[in-house]
Amino acid sequence: MGTLQVGLRNSTPMRLQVAFDCAPGELVALVGPSGSGKTSVLRAVAGLLKSKTLGGRIAVGRNVWFDSEQGLDLPPQQRQVGLVFQHYALFPHLSALDNVRIAAPSGGPAGLIDALFERLGLVGLEQRRPAQLSGGQQQRVALARALARQPQVLLLDEPFSAVDAPARQALYRELAALRQSVSTPMVLVTHDLGEARRLADRVVILDTGESLQVGVPAQVFASPRNARVAELVGIQNHFRGRFLRHEPGWGRLEWGQGSDVRLRVVDKNRIRHGAPVTWVIAGDRIELLADGPAHENVLRCEMVEQLALGETSLCSLRPEGLAEERVTLNLSTAQLRGLKAGPGHWLRLGIDPQAIHIMPQKEPAAAPQAT
Repeated sequence: MGTLQVGLRNSTPMRLQVAFDCAPGELVALVGPSGSGKTSVLRAVAGLLKSKTLGGRIAVGRNVWFDSEQGLDLPPQQRQVGLVFQHYALFPHLSALDNVRIAAPSGGPAGLIDALFERLGLVGLEQRRPAQLSGGQQQRVALARALARQPQVLLLDEPFSAVDAPARQALYRELAALRQSVSTPMVLVTHDLGEARRLADRVVILDTGESLQVGVPAQVFASPRNARVAELVGIQNHFRGRFLRHEPGWGRLEWGQGSDVRLRVVDKNRIRHGAPVTWVIAGDRIELLADGPAHENVLRCEMVEQLALGETSLCSLRPEGLAEERVTLNLSTAQLRGLKAGPGHWLRLGIDPQAIHIMPQKEPAAAPQAT
């Protein structure tokens, strides 16, 4: 089994500028808002995207499926792709067994379908039609059908969104178990960031057809490449400021413009002294402290709003000296109660320098001088 390599460009009907790879046994998640091109990428890999302007290359190991420069474009039936759709796409008039059997290649290994039904917990359901199966069972049949093709690549188009939470958890376990026994590149389309964090080895952040960042989920979600990626991965605490060099390996971040609030940050020697920046805070690396004096990276904040959500509260806090700024955090309701903190009260936030991720901000182009 080889590595899936995707490099695509397109102008119509969907703009694409996408590049990523997926190794055998790896699961890569395509993440982005509606209309970002996630499903178009899957359709292109499967050979289902018909566009005269599609360019680039798709290959699995040494097998090239699409190469616009060579005029090569294999039809879907010649690409060994297993595709699982969001709404299953099972044939309603066929039994579960026949839905899977119809996808199996002639001359395939004996016992393949029986093994798939055993692996996916479908034994005893062979003769049921889709209407007689639960949503989770239908999704398992759809997965068995995709695997019956013995695919070189498995494509999953939001496969868990149409089932309830218990069925979704069971399907997550099935996918995890499957990955231990099948060395197939898997590409998952999802709009659920939690799902991408839980399942994917790497994520591809897509926006308007362009891959903005590729990396392991923890790295991408904590260190977005730019402000747009930060927005797409749901980072709430996103601010502007100015970076100041301080000493080797360390810098100061001036929060806002001309404020006295400065935070100690790691200097990776990538941003010039005095440059305007945008920056984000990883909320899970902020320590909640009782009110007291502020000092380096420990800020006094007034709680402006608290919305109780059971064990946690969604809180909006105004840092002292920054009238227009708000830090939004999910905080332990019990801890807030212990600190006797609520709207109108003051507390402190201890911010780990490693929790602050700085991104260069595009500076406006200088106006042309009159001649």
